[in-house]
Amino acid sequence: MYVASPEIDLKQMPPTTLPLLAYRAATATLAPAGYLALRRRAASGKEDSSRLSERLGHAKLARPQGQLLWIHGASVGECMAALPLIDELLLVPGRSVLLTSGTVTSAQVMAGRLPAGAVHQFVPIDTPGAVARFLDHWRPDAGLFVESEIWPNLLASAHARGVRLVLVNGKMSARSFRGWRRAPRTARRLLSFYDLCMVQDEEIADRLRSLGAGAIQITGNLKADAPPMPVDATMLNTLTGAIGGRPVLLAASTHPGEDETILPAHDALRRRHPDLLTIIAPRHPERGTEIAMLCGGRVTQRRSESAAPEQNTAIYIADTIGELGLFYRLASFAFVGGSLVPHGGQNPLEAARLGRAVLAGPHTENFTAAYDAIFAAQGTGRVHSCAEITATAEQLLADPAGARALGDAAASGAETLGGALKKTRTAVEALLSHAPA
Repeated sequence: MYVASPEIDLKQMPPTTLPLLAYRAATATLAPAGYLALRRRAASGKEDSSRLSERLGHAKLARPQGQLLWIHGASVGECMAALPLIDELLLVPGRSVLLTSGTVTSAQVMAGRLPAGAVHQFVPIDTPGAVARFLDHWRPDAGLFVESEIWPNLLASAHARGVRLVLVNGKMSARSFRGWRRAPRTARRLLSFYDLCMVQDEEIADRLRSLGAGAIQITGNLKADAPPMPVDATMLNTLTGAIGGRPVLLAASTHPGEDETILPAHDALRRRHPDLLTIIAPRHPERGTEIAMLCGGRVTQRRSESAAPEQNTAIYIADTIGELGLFYRLASFAFVGGSLVPHGGQNPLEAARLGRAVLAGPHTENFTAAYDAIFAAQGTGRVHSCAEITATAEQLLADPAGARALGDAAASGAETLGGALKKTRTAVEALLSHAPA
């Protein structure tokens, strides 16, 4: 059930903690500054200038008739994890899905991936006015928040309107947990807005329980049930032809501080494999210029400027959006970034599901279960330094059959983690069937 409300009303929130009341008052007061901040972000490419009104809660699309399920994911990874769930939820006749996210990249990727019956909008900034406009227009029957999204005004206002709220594929890092423990009453109040928290593993469940979450269900990781990443077959043929029989070192989803380790490894490997092509696919494509500068005198090409590497190209910088499935198919193994630096590691399941062996650094807490399963199946894969990357990559480059076998093992390890999609859909449907009239 959805209940309309005034656009800004500090009394609208249910009984809550003083910090949350202060947050609501501050965000209401600073709302005009929020618009100026959006304009600045748009000027630097971090917002879509043609869709800024969505960030203020003004919808450009009409609300579909019938039941509307709202799914929110912060960026590309969360939205990609939600895609199989969206397909499942849309099997119910008369139902539509609204997917929101907060990044330009996620909007661009979702533009070509969402099925019929689903639409994308940018999530409103977390001010009372923007949130009220958004909710008054869309009137969602339920809100599914993917992984770790906790926006006080958005959650409180939706809860006050009777929207059933679910945390899907929930996770909470040790660092976030330590932070929330310093504000236990606020954490408890925010988590109380969720009717159900579906989490990835028992460790996350324990953290949320200790913070006061109510109904918790362990469902596993939705990303383990995602289909293999898509690819443009024509482009794959083009790049495969351009590369020919050259050995390939792929560094996927790298973060600042990691390319500086990959490049010396490339140099060392080139002494044994003079025709080696190293592909660096940064987590954020806008880093293409920065990485090109790091390459110095190495013969470098950028994907954003050239369709395919030339025969003398040493470093090919994959600074485009939505093409990681293409680059994984060009290599037999991949170093997965965000793991040499304390970021927590990017998703290794994307490589493993394509039968690619996985290498990663010591910081993999974002996907602990996935890395543990893949590395256990491979019997190797953890690297800590340029020297270890070089040594492991050399073994795989020198033994293509062994690299393929390791990729098969990675796929088998990833397969053991499946099942979250069915559990999640079952729990969501059960919650909706008991929704208040």
